[in-house]
Amino acid sequence: MSLLKPRRRRIAPRLTRKSFFIDERTLRRARRVLGARSDAEALRLSLERVAEMEELWKFMDRTRGTLTDEDFM
Repeated sequence: MSLLKPRRRRIAPRLTRKSFFIDERTLRRARRVLGARSDAEALRLSLERVAEMEELWKFMDRTRGTLTDEDFM
């Protein structure tokens, strides 16, 4: 029996092919801002950030007025 903690395997994201229309100018802007190498990478990063921001907003709504300065130390 090993004394070391078992390593968690990193699971690769499940990618699914989708077909949709998108404004090329917006995609180029997102690619530049995110530093993405490809259109697909820019789209994936954008969607991840949107989902993260939604989680942050939900957290902020739940904790509104309940956090103190001590929570940040």
